[in-house]
Amino acid sequence: MRRALVLNASYEPLSIVSSRRAICLLIAEKAELVEADDALVRSATLTMASPAVIRLRYMVKAPRRRIAAVSRRAVFARDDYRCQYCGSRADSIDHIVPRSRGGRDVWDNLAAACRPCNSAKRDRTPDEAGMRLIRPCRAPRATAWIVVGGSFVPDTWKPYLAIAG
Repeated sequence: MRRALVLNASYEPLSIVSSRRAICLLIAEKAELVEADDALVRSATLTMASPAVIRLRYMVKAPRRRIAAVSRRAVFARDDYRCQYCGSRADSIDHIVPRSRGGRDVWDNLAAACRPCNSAKRDRTPDEAGMRLIRPCRAPRATAWIVVGGSFVPDTWKPYLAIAG
């Protein structure tokens, strides 16, 4: 199913919706088309380009600071599916400070890891295990919810998200 990026009246990214929902917003004149993709949507009385980016005609109050929820999928996306200890493909999540020692499920304490590194570290901190993180773990930037939610960001969205290609 095709998706569309919804922008606030100020061009701030708000959410991702299905193309069907975006078309409903366009027909109801609640939004305007900013970018279209190459597909056409047809009905008995209407033919229009499938929306890729739409902008609401009115301002919607959005939370100033949006923090992506912590999840397995989100940690893998943040770490680019790479082990943060050796750089190989990650297939598990490691608690930097082990849960048995009070480590919590927060962005700063979770890292993607391969099974050999996760097993070698066991119930120790990286310093105790003689391991070093490739990069520090921190919460992703404000627009990460879009990347995590969709896993693929179309090129037409990138200028509005400030994501490098």
